Amino acid sequence: MIATAGWRLPRLALSSRSGWWLLLISLVALPALAGGRDQLTIGISQYPSTLHPAIDEMVAKNYVLALARRPFTAYDSNWTLICLLCTALPSFDQGTAVEEPAPGGGTGLAVTYTIRPGATWGDGVPVSTDDVVFTYQAGRDPRSGFTAHELFQRDIAGITVKDARTFTVHLTRRTCEYQSLGGFDLLPAHLERPIFEADPAAYPNRTLYQTNPGNPGLWSGPYRIVSVDTGSNLVLEPNPHWWGTPPAFGRIVVRAIENSAALEAALLAGDIDLIPGEIGLPLDQALALEKRQGGRFDILYKAGLFFEHLDVNLEQPALADQRVRRALLAALDRETLSRELFGGRQPVADSLVSPLDRMFDPDGPRTRFDPAAANRLLDEAGWTGRSGGIRTNPAGEKLSLSLATTAGNRSRELVEQVLQAQWRQVGVEVRIENQPARVLFGQTLRERRFPGLAMFAWISAPENIPRSILHSTMIPGAANGFSGQNYPGLSNPELDRVLDDLEVVCEPKANRALWSRLQYLYGTLLPSLPLYYRADATVKPKWLSGLVPTGHLDPSSLWVEQWTVAP
Repeated sequence: MIATAGWRLPRLALSSRSGWWLLLISLVALPALAGGRDQLTIGISQYPSTLHPAIDEMVAKNYVLALARRPFTAYDSNWTLICLLCTALPSFDQGTAVEEPAPGGGTGLAVTYTIRPGATWGDGVPVSTDDVVFTYQAGRDPRSGFTAHELFQRDIAGITVKDARTFTVHLTRRTCEYQSLGGFDLLPAHLERPIFEADPAAYPNRTLYQTNPGNPGLWSGPYRIVSVDTGSNLVLEPNPHWWGTPPAFGRIVVRAIENSAALEAALLAGDIDLIPGEIGLPLDQALALEKRQGGRFDILYKAGLFFEHLDVNLEQPALADQRVRRALLAALDRETLSRELFGGRQPVADSLVSPLDRMFDPDGPRTRFDPAAANRLLDEAGWTGRSGGIRTNPAGEKLSLSLATTAGNRSRELVEQVLQAQWRQVGVEVRIENQPARVLFGQTLRERRFPGLAMFAWISAPENIPRSILHSTMIPGAANGFSGQNYPGLSNPELDRVLDDLEVVCEPKANRALWSRLQYLYGTLLPSLPLYYRADATVKPKWLSGLVPTGHLDPSSLWVEQWTVAP
């Protein structure tokens, strides 16, 4: 391939007396030839479950779509909120954020955005407020299956259009995050509106993002998707209607290789050029690769807001008992696991809030490795009998749980084996039932079909309120089109109140107190079992420059137009 074959100097028929001239030509030709790479091949460890921007949350999807779309707002690599599709963030000083009466009483906000001049879809149709209105209308309909349904249904009271590029979002409350339009994933109304209006309930399966992803009008970024081989790869080419800095590559191929050993082998064979940290090699594998092949690649390590954990299905009878969940966590020697598998680079997690986030509470609940406490809690929960070394209850039922993660991820599969062995020591049987990532995220989690435990990572933006994964209204189900990410099914009135208050109580001292209470409730209720805060490793070719890992929800690929070929 062009991107991996390197470059060669032209063979010149010159005499030895012309050696100086050959050297001069070489020096002139070198940058041009080095900059002549036209294709970049990216290897990722998962294939997106869908390409629709507003349906399903999956890191693989976010990474790929960031090459071909631009959101209104995003956090950059300095963890600062910036405009991408808009011209400026709303501001009270500038009069683009003002208080107003809320429809249900109280105080709301009117925040005004202007779409960046020249912004167009890939078919040349301007990005406009018509797209904003349609996205809002579709998002409010529970049949649409939008993950951020609550944003449209609860948080936004309406949209007022000033002109083709300027619009005002009317918020139902005076929120602390009023400047961000995170979750408002803009859709092209001229293409998607007829499909949605024809049958809103069937829309998730009939959208062009599913049936014709190569349609250029779906894309608004520096690249557009031109072809898709579902489950395998996607091909992107420059968007001729892109309004920003022209991208460097004439073609980007994204290959999904869901086995991490095969992903590394493809890199070493030159079949792929780049493995992004967001969705690539596990840290332990990257560390080993650096020891063996570090001279061939640049490896960029980035600690960030990656929370590896085990979601717990609270409808499973044994796991519904808080004592069992506490016992499972106390039975895990996570310190040793982190040290032995990851060289101590992935610290043990005690909360879903990372220590890198300024809202982390160092005094929150902690669960340390304590097998005696784990055994005591399981006894208290009634699992006192034994059958073949496995605990049983008075009815003779075994304490046997299923555990699923993304199949082919060598690191996670190794972690599973460690967890399985440690839980066996306290009499808990674990059955490993892994699935391809697109199945686990596309159906199993979204529809809450996992019967026991599911291991994966949440990636968040800085100071992100985890409402979508903890609030009782965010439990996915048929009634809400399986929107929301509260996969465990947690419902706790106090936690709901804290999450609600976090959005509107902005005074620093009171806000921090709410964050502390949130972390206390999470550490006590344990709707998921925290494992470790993840550090990721981007493995890139030495000739690629401009790539900067962000360490949070908004991936490095959002700035792909800044990637260049270094001489």
